[in-house]
Amino acid sequence: MIEKKINLSVTPREASDRVLYTHIAAEKLGIDEKDITSVVLRRRSIDARQRNILVNLGLSVYLDGVPEPAKWTKEYKNAEHKPSVGIVGSGPAGLFAALKFLEEGYRPVLFERGRDVSERKKDIAQMYRDSKVNGESNYAFGEGGAGTFSDGKLYTRSKKRGKIQDVLDVFIHFGADPEISLDARPHIGTDKLPGIIASMRKKIIECGGEIHFNSRVIELILKDKECKGLVLSDGTRYEFPGVILSTGHSARDIYEMLNREGIALEEKSFAMGVRVEHPQKLIDQISYHAPERGEYLPPATYKFAKQVQERGVYSFCMCPGGFIVPAGTSPNEIVVNGMSSSQRNSPYANSGLVVEIHPEDLKEYSSDGIFAGLTFQRELEQKCFQWSDHSLKAPAQRLTDFIKGRESSSLPDTSYIPGLVSVNLRKNMPSIIASRLQEGLMMINQGSRGFVSSDAIAVGVESRTSSPLRIPRDPETMTHIHVKGLYPCGEGAGYAGGIVSSAIDGERCAIAMIENIKSKFNL
Repeated sequence: MIEKKINLSVTPREASDRVLYTHIAAEKLGIDEKDITSVVLRRRSIDARQRNILVNLGLSVYLDGVPEPAKWTKEYKNAEHKPSVGIVGSGPAGLFAALKFLEEGYRPVLFERGRDVSERKKDIAQMYRDSKVNGESNYAFGEGGAGTFSDGKLYTRSKKRGKIQDVLDVFIHFGADPEISLDARPHIGTDKLPGIIASMRKKIIECGGEIHFNSRVIELILKDKECKGLVLSDGTRYEFPGVILSTGHSARDIYEMLNREGIALEEKSFAMGVRVEHPQKLIDQISYHAPERGEYLPPATYKFAKQVQERGVYSFCMCPGGFIVPAGTSPNEIVVNGMSSSQRNSPYANSGLVVEIHPEDLKEYSSDGIFAGLTFQRELEQKCFQWSDHSLKAPAQRLTDFIKGRESSSLPDTSYIPGLVSVNLRKNMPSIIASRLQEGLMMINQGSRGFVSSDAIAVGVESRTSSPLRIPRDPETMTHIHVKGLYPCGEGAGYAGGIVSSAIDGERCAIAMIENIKSKFNL
């Protein structure tokens, strides 16, 4: 079979029509279009740097046959009577670790403090009705982790940590749209992710694994500097030859548990700020250099990264056509995050806009020791709750007023369902955040005129982009530097920053545990 690979830069209209881009490919290759037997689209990305928007396509053109569809090669084995391994947390790191164990013939046993996705949806609906967060089942805690109710972004900078395509293939196998393999910035959507996560859970159970919901881990079983298992809040004890700790960046009680048990933690840089929201039409106009987006282009995205006063100020988790949601994990705090459906059809666009914070920036919290960053996070989240009249309403300010440091006399419509309260965030937020955000916004507006608009708002507080702590591990064995058999994993351990990188890290930890178990028991 003759395959000719070709890259094209075409108009959005041409990119939307296979007949059109096949004709263009034939002309560029200098071949008769009638000789083409198949065209497979491999990659797709939008180039909006110039006024004439182009779509970059990567094609495989076949001349004497039709390629067979890629075959699913993974085998999830029945592990009902195989050795059991423990996993704490059912986010992407925990789920992909469990699936990797099944591939290798080990029986995963997962412990999740929250509930399954169906029950979790009910708890989130109840949160909106009661204006009160359930501390065990919310947008951060529950089956699938924080990523379940999100945009489902599947792009990552961690390209050296594993094969991204393998992760995408797993998502596709469990129900994601195969087109996530094509786009430079793929996403699944919050309407699709719960079903995919549920399919993963069913496969794990079908193969003999276990998933225990409403099961919060409060203690590790330690002996001679080795983790031998775990203890749940109801007192139930489980023993394992190894435990993967993949609890996410919001499980603060896990850090406190590790500290009590004398297990080393490390401070690290993190980021906090606000979530900015614009009318999607305004972001389209800025990004596509035109009054209207047109029918062949998707809702526009953006990505900004600036250096302000020796600290990074950058956009995070941009959700075109999305919603802002309350992402706190305790009843007395306001935390916001963003999500969007697979269609990205909300009239709003939102993104985190955050400031990098280094441990040395928190000298006034030195009395809190290793927990200085957590205390700083918690204090601002609780202040936001106080500013919002002790409700789920979020404090907000028009971006033009944020720049000028004045309270907004009114606020525009928003996607944030609980509603907003006008607060002078520029004045009330810590200066190490507010002053850098102000300068960063002005720098962004210089290159993207109209971004700082009276129709755009800053909503507080975006505080859970990452954890202020890392659980240190040996890069070779993947175990904690002082505790054998304990595998810190994913975002909560400080080794990932999103769905894909967490999934890859989960697989890496599973493989490392298997190798260590085989070595220990001469298997």
